[in-house]
Amino acid sequence: MKLTYVTTIIIFAGFAKANAQGCVAIRSTGGLCTMDEHPDSITSSGSWLLNSNNRYFRSYKHFVGTKEQKQRIEQGTNVINHSYTQDLTLTRIFNNRWSFAVDLPILDNSRSSLYEHGGKERLQTHSFGLGDVRLTAYAWLLNPAKARRGNIQVGLGLKLPTGNYNYQDYFYHTAANDGKTLGPVDQSIQLGDGGTGITTEINTYYNFTQRFGLYGGFYYLISPREQNGVSSARGSVPSAKAVANGSDVMSVPDQVMIRGGASYGISKFDFSAGVRYECLPVHDLVGGSNGFRRPGYIISAEPGVTYRVKSFSIYAFVPVALKRDRTQSVPDKISTSLTGVYTQGDAAFADYAINVGVTFRIK
Repeated sequence: MKLTYVTTIIIFAGFAKANAQGCVAIRSTGGLCTMDEHPDSITSSGSWLLNSNNRYFRSYKHFVGTKEQKQRIEQGTNVINHSYTQDLTLTRIFNNRWSFAVDLPILDNSRSSLYEHGGKERLQTHSFGLGDVRLTAYAWLLNPAKARRGNIQVGLGLKLPTGNYNYQDYFYHTAANDGKTLGPVDQSIQLGDGGTGITTEINTYYNFTQRFGLYGGFYYLISPREQNGVSSARGSVPSAKAVANGSDVMSVPDQVMIRGGASYGISKFDFSAGVRYECLPVHDLVGGSNGFRRPGYIISAEPGVTYRVKSFSIYAFVPVALKRDRTQSVPDKISTSLTGVYTQGDAAFADYAINVGVTFRIK
């Protein structure tokens, strides 16, 4: 059996601003668009790949730095996010070196908490709709006719601000639920971030045998816009502290994802085991970094399996969190400087995420 696991084309949404790994708004990196053939087997006439990826997670464990705030669950004060994303990705393969992909994420999120609704009753806010669309051009750096064991693919694209970044729902500020206020939902369940971003990618693979190989991927979203003008006060008046440290308005942060691992083929199955790193940085590469954000990162073990039948494949990847870290944000640093008291906010993370999808090859 010829090992056909070439690379996973990283479509973030978030990507696209499609998803979050909990309160840390690391947006979806979209469908794991597993290519079905080596680049040297793709004809010059070209073909199409249609990928549908479904991603779900539930975040409910709070962390400050790497320390879990276990009392939040015991007291019932933790925030619970349910996030579902369907990424539809259409890739045009022009020849054995060049391709172009369009990713459309559809999001369905809910968030329940006490503190956003008066502190006495757990209530929910929701968001649903189109996320931020991604357009990406890809190229294999090495000549596929000569580089038969391994290759490197680079991608450059745009993340468009098509998702609603001021999605609103009602917040209830009294126990009797008669004091509702319409306001922007939390950043973690917003459909978009309001910024046009530049996406950069590197994907690579190397096959030692017909069955065994290694793969790796790097994705970075550059977001030049610092803030999107949306209030973080949920329809209320921002606090003096939030105004002073700049967290009264939502930021438009950069995003990072790195994946790597090994794949082994048996008959029509490809089994993989890897490590996944997702990060929302404290500081952006371009532009300012202030505004409301919950920076942090997740390191996960990522097992996966792909089953291939002729012109389509079915896959499942389940990254399981090994380390979660909510880092100190720029507003946290400003508050520390203003008050002389160390400040670091918290964030809720998921234990795992489920990615299940199918890829069709259309000639």
